[in-house]
Amino acid sequence: MLESGDRRETRLRRAGRLATMSAFAGCLLAMLALPGLAAVGMGAKKMASDFENMDVQQITRAPSVRSTVYSADGHEVATFFSEYREPVRLDQVAPIMRKTILAVEDARFYEHGALDVKGTLRAFMRNTSSGEVREGGSSLTQQYAKNLLLANARTDEERRHVTAPTVFRKIRELRHALHLEQTMSKDRIFEGYLNIAYFGAGAYGVQAAAQRYFGKPASQLSLAESALLAGITKNPYAYDPLLHPQAARERRDTVLSRMTELKLITEAQKQELSAAPLKLKPQPIRGGCSTSKAPFYCMYVHSELIKLLSKGDPKRAKEAGEMLQRGGYQVRTTLDWDSQKGVQQAVNAHTSPDSAKVAAQAIVEVGTGHLKTLATSKRFGFKPPNTTLNLAADMAHGGGVGVSAGSTFKIFTLMAALEKGMPVKTSFHAPGSTQVSGYRDCQGKLLPPWEVKNSHESESGKFDLRTGTAKSVNTFYAKLQHEIGICSAVKMAHRFGMKRADGKPLQEVPSQVLGSNEIDMVHLAAAYAGIANHGAYCPPVALLEVTDPNGKQLALPKNECKQVVSRQTADTTYDIMRSVFEEKGTAAQVSKPSGSVAGKTGTCENFSCAVFAGISRNLSSAVAYWDYRGGFKYPVYGVYGAGTPASIWSSALSAAHQTYRPLVAVPRLNGTTLGTAMTALQQTGLNGAVSAKPVASKLPKGSVAYVAPSTQSEQGGTVTIFLSNGPSG
Repeated sequence: MLESGDRRETRLRRAGRLATMSAFAGCLLAMLALPGLAAVGMGAKKMASDFENMDVQQITRAPSVRSTVYSADGHEVATFFSEYREPVRLDQVAPIMRKTILAVEDARFYEHGALDVKGTLRAFMRNTSSGEVREGGSSLTQQYAKNLLLANARTDEERRHVTAPTVFRKIRELRHALHLEQTMSKDRIFEGYLNIAYFGAGAYGVQAAAQRYFGKPASQLSLAESALLAGITKNPYAYDPLLHPQAARERRDTVLSRMTELKLITEAQKQELSAAPLKLKPQPIRGGCSTSKAPFYCMYVHSELIKLLSKGDPKRAKEAGEMLQRGGYQVRTTLDWDSQKGVQQAVNAHTSPDSAKVAAQAIVEVGTGHLKTLATSKRFGFKPPNTTLNLAADMAHGGGVGVSAGSTFKIFTLMAALEKGMPVKTSFHAPGSTQVSGYRDCQGKLLPPWEVKNSHESESGKFDLRTGTAKSVNTFYAKLQHEIGICSAVKMAHRFGMKRADGKPLQEVPSQVLGSNEIDMVHLAAAYAGIANHGAYCPPVALLEVTDPNGKQLALPKNECKQVVSRQTADTTYDIMRSVFEEKGTAAQVSKPSGSVAGKTGTCENFSCAVFAGISRNLSSAVAYWDYRGGFKYPVYGVYGAGTPASIWSSALSAAHQTYRPLVAVPRLNGTTLGTAMTALQQTGLNGAVSAKPVASKLPKGSVAYVAPSTQSEQGGTVTIFLSNGPSG
């Protein structure tokens, strides 16, 4: 097909500009590099050719952007970034800020191309007179190109190459600037520069700078504030107003003088503003899990994201971390923000963050495996008494070796017995203490005899599956385990996702029925949720959606629920566990958060810990209490599963039930108008919020490019709407 006349003319015009710029750059490079020579013909010709053929594909238009983690209902949980940046549209920057930046950086920006010839010739004259490169004369587009090259540098060597005070660097920037001018509008270049420039104090981009220094968005900047920010970019360290307020003030006044020269402000305005002190309202940069309001849940999610982005390859963990820090991912988690606050209050009410005795709690949704809350009694921090150990989680998610499960593990032996067809009325004589012989592991190896006793010597007599569970009789369960076999009990626990907190398989020893294996609360809560879910186990999951800056969803690992025991076995187990709360049960004195709950107390050997796990038909919660310096070395004497852990469980589950909301489907909104999208969300029982950052899209400018979350959200939750900025170019 023949090329249209207009398109051919545009292509020829661009080619002509490139050739002209190449010739000019070649001469300029030769003159700048060799200021004392008059004959530059051959050198300029070769340099012009090199300029024209320079690779410009290595530069991208996507600087480092923070990744943001949200709760299921849209609350910001945490941000991860290597550079604190909040991209905004050009029309979201105060007009006076735009004028001020142009005044000080490139007043003729909208009048010239990639190169400001007047500025460059002025720099050339000064450089030739001194015999060295002393002034760059860079246009704003060249500065944008330099910042992009720097943002895409990955090694110290690459960064030194990008910032080296050499003539070649200036020519390289010019070539990239020409490429940007050919492929982007002036407004897009200006917008890009405002979002990438460094303003000191860790703030990248004008929005981040406005928030960092003044605690306001860039759209609300005043003249004085704009002058201060515009002056910083020349030397972000020297003019950082938090470090060098006097130098920053002098630089601000220089910017105001420049604006007076350009007749953008009056002499009276300059005098008035120059006499005023700096009026800063500095805000801390909040990033990473250490500044999150749910730091330990954040740690769990961070581990899941590294696993996702590295595709499960530990060798790519560092690369995945850099991707998360720079990639601008939008992450929606299963966290219930309101429940998290209530649960944390319940934990705090029963424990002290300054104590070595700690509580760790997790809540998992029945039927989905969604990790709704995760809380510990410790504050997040690197110095004692704070901790960075994720006490409720396993080692793979920032936790330690875990805690003994205590008698909460008896339930897996109970289910194995029921699955084998053992009637609930099956009874054994259970003395205060006994020795049981004949145990074998899953390989058939005969194990030594096991000495076991009840927690109270007076507990003896005849018990069946219901009464033996309600009163948590150790010797009864020792005999029950002998009857069905250790292997059956351990395999049942494995079916429900149980493993040691260090990731190793459960130990096949007689004491496993009393919870000798050290586990974490997340997996214990998920296992109990499988019982409430009529025998269908759902692995714990914290990620709902992960999207890249263009709105493309990353494929998450399949997290399918699996029927691991029959409905009859699970429901019978649930019914037996309800007796724990009845008059003769170990949790009879515990306040039940709702009518239909079931649970199991757990007191660990030698009071090394105490555990409680309980379920409703919607939520499952597990709580542990111990001395995190080492449970056997520092026992928690006098604390039983029905004590502190059960009290925390009751308060936490009550709080979670009050805020519990099911998930609803998010309507498909791509391509609709903002008004239509808002109406559709309201009709679905959801709230809409518009992102400050538009995205490149093939859809019309101003229409909905995509939303996050895009599939489902908590009823009453917030859906973020990303508007299209139109096709890139």
